[in-house]
Amino acid sequence: MLSIEDLRLAIDADAGLVRAIDGMRLTISRGETFALVGESGCGKSMTALALMRLLPDGTRIESGSVRLDETDLLALPEARMRDVRGGRIGMIFQEPSTSLNPVMKVGAQIVEAIEAHTPLRGRAARAKAIEWLRRVGIPEPERRIDDYPFRMSGGQKQRVMIAMTLAAEPDYLIADEPTTALDVTIQAQILDLLRELQRERRLGLLLITHDLAVVSGMAQQVALMYAGQIVEVAPAADFFAAPRHPYARLLLQALPDTARRGQPLAAIAGTVPPLWTEFVGCRFAPRCDRAMVHCAGTLPELEEVAPGHPVRCLLYSDPREALPADVVDVREAPAPLARPDALQPLLDVRDLHVRFPLQHHRGGAAWFHAVRGVSFSIAPGRTLALVGESGCGKTTTGKAIVQLLRRQAEVEGQALLDGSQDLFLARGAELQAARRSVQIIFQDPFASLNPRMRVGDVLEEGLLALRPDLDAGARQRTLAMLVDQVGLRRDALDRWPHEFSGGQRQRIAIARALAVEPRLIVCDEPTSALDVSVQAQILNLLRELQREHGLSYLFITHNIGVVEYIADEVAVMQAGRIVETGDTGTLLSTPGEDYTRELLSATPRVRWSH
Repeated sequence: MLSIEDLRLAIDADAGLVRAIDGMRLTISRGETFALVGESGCGKSMTALALMRLLPDGTRIESGSVRLDETDLLALPEARMRDVRGGRIGMIFQEPSTSLNPVMKVGAQIVEAIEAHTPLRGRAARAKAIEWLRRVGIPEPERRIDDYPFRMSGGQKQRVMIAMTLAAEPDYLIADEPTTALDVTIQAQILDLLRELQRERRLGLLLITHDLAVVSGMAQQVALMYAGQIVEVAPAADFFAAPRHPYARLLLQALPDTARRGQPLAAIAGTVPPLWTEFVGCRFAPRCDRAMVHCAGTLPELEEVAPGHPVRCLLYSDPREALPADVVDVREAPAPLARPDALQPLLDVRDLHVRFPLQHHRGGAAWFHAVRGVSFSIAPGRTLALVGESGCGKTTTGKAIVQLLRRQAEVEGQALLDGSQDLFLARGAELQAARRSVQIIFQDPFASLNPRMRVGDVLEEGLLALRPDLDAGARQRTLAMLVDQVGLRRDALDRWPHEFSGGQRQRIAIARALAVEPRLIVCDEPTSALDVSVQAQILNLLRELQREHGLSYLFITHNIGVVEYIADEVAVMQAGRIVETGDTGTLLSTPGEDYTRELLSATPRVRWSH
């Protein structure tokens, strides 16, 4: 077994003592999948780092133990821990771009892990690396093994990380959002691979994720975490059939799907409280729709409400009269933006081709055609979802439209804004003006934020460049409004990007795109790094902005539930080409292409009792 017993971690921070983990108890058995779920900032990733003894500077362990079988990992010297880390316990990190060495070829990084933890060397280790790249779905692994990370899409880098971790054949695997950047077909392939390894090698898996659909199909046990504490533990079937904690119920109600289309999602009001707070009552009480008078002053204990189903909630230990609460936004849906059928498209992309130069093995020029003859249009106030497997050209299409590939690739075709201005021909002041109209939210929030700038400076930079009409006071009011809109506390403006979780960094990236009030936003997986509650907040925000300001979205995503909820039209992309387009309801209910049917069949679904 791999177990945590009464673990308490404290971090010395400028704001005070942060209690990142407070009394954690967790046990993972060989061959079992244990899912750890909860919102960003709850302490899930810190739990993973504690298991691997990769805690950040300034962190101290106040009490508790982490045991692998009979060995206390917290007591091991670092030399022995290096054998455990990667060999006995592997870890897939949340952000592959920060986990891969940018100046090493991906194959060399996988071979390094294989040689460190297995007897294989040289050619045998390289052959093993190629085999694992093939198993995780990297096309042409014999060629791609010699690529650098920057030549791969976000999903492909995540698969490289998974291959590197699994190639060392660990007994336990800690997977921190392992499928966040993956499309549904590759996600299904990776999850099948993990199930196969569990059968073959009795692999114990700690699955940290916000994707409750993946949890429902993979996990035997589920632990729900909030503000550094476990608040509910249950067999997966019981958790989805009858969630007991109010937080669990609200998370499940926040999931987007066809049934909720046209209505605001049930987003949980507020955010996870800062962990330097001195809690005197239930930590979830300020956001709870079933809070009672004494919840604010009484600390609930984790107690069994059914066999093997403990819950940290006073509803079960002290169920007095509940206070009325209205923290779930279930207002009637506003009227949709009217759009005459003959309305001119805001963006009209015609016959788009994008090709990247490659170095031919004989020294001649060669090209990789990433996008081949793509055409589509987006009307004002409408959302077009672009879906397809990782590496099919979705992100390349988005980057080409916002003119981010001029020095890297050859771009042909037209991208007409308002029917006349060709974005591909814009230069100088004309291009700067166009960039106020067309913004992008990038897939990888860490790579898109300057680590040397505070969040307030990151957000203000766009205002200074593209909104010169705003004075200093107006800019500060705009910044305060932006962080409120995306669900961050206002003290976030004075902090650095590395101080936030992956989901919180994505909210910062969304706020930056919204800052200059664009008319079209290219959303490249904008909710992939977000937990379901914040995803609901962001989707509600995007719909509200669209209704109020007539915003248009090119929404690049692999989350079919999000497509069902937000998209008006869908374009399905395969190998650089659009193979099918249509109205969202029609295309998803009666797809005409085999490829579209494969995408839909690979999509996991949550089934729970409402």
